[in-house]
Amino acid sequence: MNDRTALVTGANKGIGKHIARLLAAEGLTVYVGSRDRGLGQRAVEEIGEGARLLVLDVTDPDVIAQAATQLDRLDVLVNNAGISPTLAPPADTSVEEFRRTYETNVFGVVAVTNAFLPALRRSPHPRIVNISSGTASLTWSTNPNPQFTPGNGAAAAYRSSKAALNALTVLYAQTLAEDGFKVNALAPGIRATDLNPLAAAAGNDPAEAAHGALRLALLPDDGPTGAFFSWDGTPVPW
Repeated sequence: MNDRTALVTGANKGIGKHIARLLAAEGLTVYVGSRDRGLGQRAVEEIGEGARLLVLDVTDPDVIAQAATQLDRLDVLVNNAGISPTLAPPADTSVEEFRRTYETNVFGVVAVTNAFLPALRRSPHPRIVNISSGTASLTWSTNPNPQFTPGNGAAAAYRSSKAALNALTVLYAQTLAEDGFKVNALAPGIRATDLNPLAAAAGNDPAEAAHGALRLALLPDDGPTGAFFSWDGTPVPW
């Protein structure tokens, strides 16, 4: 163990749990952010030494505020919690579905990041990792790329919310750079998780993507900020 601490939102399952496990293996005390106390405690027990439960619903301001009071210092924040309730194109997606998606994937990230900024500022090497998606890249969405077939407007709510998250990544990186922050986004690739039916049917290991998040969480002081990377470390165009 060392004296570094990390918080991973949505860490009771999927990629988030693998990220928390890897950080704990590096000796960090890792707060497993989970909306459900029971599922979060189960994840903590599975991860083992170094893992701590932090009940955290990224859409509930009161719960976020309460959680933030429990951490005096934070070295790494991984904004992993995200939802994809529909795979429909924009014309077939209701405003409510857009609103629900943005509430978690965009507004939740802002709320959590801002609430934990005081704790992050107490770290000598603060790091923020935003789990985005290659499908949020406007360049990849309109040109050939290594992850998916472009020119398809499916999953509009999810993809546009992650594009907004990418913009926030840049803006946080620019405004926090002088305080030593490194703020980057990760495209984990489609993984076998319960994010949506397409992801659930995928055979790709979520643990593989978690290694990409670990690299960004432990960046040296001369590492990049305001950048977008694939899980294998290669740059992704915005």
